[in-house]
Amino acid sequence: MTGSVFDSALFSRLFPTGEMGRLFTDSAELRAMLLVEGMLAKVQGDQGIIPPESAQAIAHAAMEVQLDPGALAQATGENGVSVPALVAAFRAEMQAPEHAAYVHWGATSQDIIDTGLMLRLRQALGLAEKDLSAILAGLAELAETHAALPMAARTYGQHATPTSFGAVVAGWGMPLLGLLDELPELRRTCLLVSLSGAAGTSGALGPKAADTRRELAQLLNLQDPGRSWHTDRTPVLRLCDWFTRVTLALGKLGEDAVQMTQTGIGEISLGGSGASSTMPQKQNPVAPSVLVALARQQAGLFGNLQGAALQRHQRDGAAWFTEWMCLPQIVLGAGAACRTAMGLVQGIAPNPDAMRAALEQNGGMIHAEALSFALAQHMPRPKAQATTKALCREAAETGVPLREVVARAWPQIDCERLFDPAEQLGLAPDEARRFARQVTGRPAG
Repeated sequence: MTGSVFDSALFSRLFPTGEMGRLFTDSAELRAMLLVEGMLAKVQGDQGIIPPESAQAIAHAAMEVQLDPGALAQATGENGVSVPALVAAFRAEMQAPEHAAYVHWGATSQDIIDTGLMLRLRQALGLAEKDLSAILAGLAELAETHAALPMAARTYGQHATPTSFGAVVAGWGMPLLGLLDELPELRRTCLLVSLSGAAGTSGALGPKAADTRRELAQLLNLQDPGRSWHTDRTPVLRLCDWFTRVTLALGKLGEDAVQMTQTGIGEISLGGSGASSTMPQKQNPVAPSVLVALARQQAGLFGNLQGAALQRHQRDGAAWFTEWMCLPQIVLGAGAACRTAMGLVQGIAPNPDAMRAALEQNGGMIHAEALSFALAQHMPRPKAQATTKALCREAAETGVPLREVVARAWPQIDCERLFDPAEQLGLAPDEARRFARQVTGRPAG
């Protein structure tokens, strides 16, 4: 097994990251950092901080030069960061020492690494947004189509009251809608440029340091933080928190799908499912299990990332390295969850017969709450609850369905309506349809 399932040729179809995977390669990281170096030089050339002809040469070379990550490995291992090796290799590849001397003028490694990271995280947010929109479209169709399809709601794993399959689907989708609604503010406040020099003081960047940072942010379409955030990892934490919550929300879908396909329940089918190597009768809920596994991993990784946000002084190597180990896995985990959920949602179909059978289990006891409120029209509520318990106990002991017991003891109650699940759905159909309208009414991303 490889060090990460996301990089594995063997497991890549089980944990598919799609385009997200390309953002977290050595080549993508180097390309992003070179872009930052090139745009920094362009800004400084325009400001007269470095010679304009040198700025032009650096910006052009940054778009053209291809660096071998392996060639930078030795120096990266020695320095703890890749930027010194990247700068040295970039200067050599330019073959113009008179211009190359101005590469990386006044910046520090963390400026280049963090800004390059933000460029990639911006792309990751866009990819996740696109996938979540597709997932929501599938869920909205399911919710609308089955808004009034009765099924048993379960609390603590036991039958509670009737709900509808559409409402269950809406429960999967509403957190995803909320996550999409967070994106504009997240982009505005967390996708930040970093440019504040060796110790966050911008000392080597000169008197135009603030202007340089602002103009670099504009050129890269990032936000200007107006300060150094080298050891304030709030932007990174908030972005990773969003990716983590995406994965957890999809994990909920996966958890429910595993339970709903369980032998003896079988309330949904999943379309293509996993085959057993030895039991031909089995169709394993592979995709839902992937979602659950990814959600569990995210929770642990995000805890480590939070610990890494406690950084010493003006730069903390160990904390920063911890971030490097956790963050890509968090983002790729969210990417894999989105890609997996997209396929899963397209295959989910309810089994109305199984849902109806579940509602009829235990002699109709699932309607006990509705019975207690019906009886409360004829007696005080506490007495109605006690009477309901007695009627349920009689039905359980005699094996007679609760409906028959109630019809005999309380003929004035409309048992036809009381024991019809479709009449006991409350707001569930409305919630399912409202969710579908919210999805279809969203502006295109």
